[in-house]
Amino acid sequence: MSATVPPPPLRRVPPSGWTALVWCASTLFTLLTTVRLPGETEPGQWPAAQLYRWDGLTVTVLSTALVLYGGLLLGRRPLVALAVLIAAAIGETTTLGVGELPMAQYLAVAVALYFVAAGRPRRTAAAGLALAVGTLVGFVAFRVLSGWSAGVSAELAVALVTVIAWLLGSSAHQSREHARRMNERAAAQAVTAERLRIAREMHDTVAHSIGIIALQAGAAARVAATQPDAAREAMRAVEATGRETLAGLRRMLVALRETDTGPIDPTGPTDPAGPTDRAGSLGPVGPVGLGDLDRLAAATTAAGVRVEVRRLGEERRLPPDVDLSAFRIVQESVTNVVRHSGAPACRVTVDYGDDALALEVTDDGRGHGTATDTGFGLAGMRERVALLHGEFSAAPRPEGGFRVAARLPLPVAAPR
Repeated sequence: MSATVPPPPLRRVPPSGWTALVWCASTLFTLLTTVRLPGETEPGQWPAAQLYRWDGLTVTVLSTALVLYGGLLLGRRPLVALAVLIAAAIGETTTLGVGELPMAQYLAVAVALYFVAAGRPRRTAAAGLALAVGTLVGFVAFRVLSGWSAGVSAELAVALVTVIAWLLGSSAHQSREHARRMNERAAAQAVTAERLRIAREMHDTVAHSIGIIALQAGAAARVAATQPDAAREAMRAVEATGRETLAGLRRMLVALRETDTGPIDPTGPTDPAGPTDRAGSLGPVGPVGLGDLDRLAAATTAAGVRVEVRRLGEERRLPPDVDLSAFRIVQESVTNVVRHSGAPACRVTVDYGDDALALEVTDDGRGHGTATDTGFGLAGMRERVALLHGEFSAAPRPEGGFRVAARLPLPVAAPR
């Protein structure tokens, strides 16, 4: 559990930045081709007269302004942004004296089309492709019908690069959607597995309670005639255990029924460290509770991470479902610290409030999470808290490290 690793430097550049960068580079390239570079006997192409005149420079400046404006529009109105970029490309082409829209002037349009195809719905991406390619076809057709020279072969190459940019963006969009669907499916499976685990643990808890009821009832039957006070005490214990077990079952069944009609969203703040294998969790297995925190701390210390446990408020017996879920949340959080944070220690705080139990697990680690991690361990913890109608949060701390916090309401005043 750690702070999310920032994206690579190139991923931090917005689409508008890439569009402006490509336009400036292509304009510089166009100017360089009009001068004789070292090793050349003549320039790559002879400049048109208007390229270096005041009117040509004015058109270049206005075209650059249009590109900057179009880049800012990419996030809000992508098709309008494409139209503005195409207008800038046509405007600068008029200063070059050529018969087609050159590759260099159209590269900014191709880059913008990539971002539209990668981040927008299929219909918007298809409209952008039609606009970009249709402009090339219309430009050449206009020159041919006007009796002017037209660079059809060069324009075909520009159209091919434009289509390739669109295909790359569409492929990136499909890959992102596929990864999102797979993560949602895996998160839903993790939630289902957690519910099954909760059901098995609840079964163990109920079986343990029924065993106690049977023993107490048998003891009461044996001493009813000779020790009526002891029999009454045993029957009070039977009543208390039965009521407590029924209350826990009722809360769990009602919560499960509610989540069946409206599934709990497994998304939200994810664990940057990725999924956690339940079979490899630290500490004891089977029916457990907060009374086993010391054993969990010892096992974690043996694994190389020191655990500091703090208990606030007056410690008391909790309902079995709350006690079990609280321990599992702490166990999962501590296991993530050992595996992913790289921290030498972590702190576990258990606050016994009057109407709720508050849990907090913090560390100072860095971790090595990536943007593709899914955080199914947190999805399981979130599911446990939701079934008890509690509150859950998991996020990096501003000062570094990670914090998992849960608040589990106590349905009735737990006996002290």
